[in-house]
Amino acid sequence: MRKHIVIASVFSSLFRPMYYPTVGTIILLAFTYMSLFPWHFRLLVLSLVYFFTVFLPVGLTFIYRKLLGWKLQDLRERHKRLVPYSIHFFCYLCCMYLFNGLHLPRFLTAILVVSLLVQTCCIIVNLFWKVSMHSAGSGAVIGGLVAYSAIFGFNPVWWLCGAVLLSGCVMTSRMVLLQHSLAQVLVGTLIGIVCGFAGIIFI
Repeated sequence: MRKHIVIASVFSSLFRPMYYPTVGTIILLAFTYMSLFPWHFRLLVLSLVYFFTVFLPVGLTFIYRKLLGWKLQDLRERHKRLVPYSIHFFCYLCCMYLFNGLHLPRFLTAILVVSLLVQTCCIIVNLFWKVSMHSAGSGAVIGGLVAYSAIFGFNPVWWLCGAVLLSGCVMTSRMVLLQHSLAQVLVGTLIGIVCGFAGIIFI
């Protein structure tokens, strides 16, 4: 396998949309006033996010796929993604409900809202035209940074440089792997930027 294919595969695997809520939560717990909270409380919050946005939906989707005798590649077919998407939605909503019950800051719940917005918009667009959800996830980081900079009043330039670089690498990896065209990754990124900004500013 060629080196650029390997690198693209690594980027595509590491920066899946499902990981962004966990990464975003780590950043907020480390760089906002929540860093003053006891470490065990922050670890609990992070564990809840990871459980409901990665472990539980992936586990339930795996069980569902095995019950039907499907291979992982079978989920690439659009009509077979409905139940897995529904599982992810349900898990995210459970996490949001739990966060509200714990009276956690809204800017934490906003990460989950953004993820749901991104997924919903991409699912709707994918009914008519293929769009990159990987790119939408990386675009949401850009939009979210701009929104959080307005909320917390910090200069986001260096953070944005890193986010834009990350987004470019993710988009490139999807094209190198021949999963999406340039138009599909650009539209996906635009969807992510809009959802990332709106989901945080207006929650």
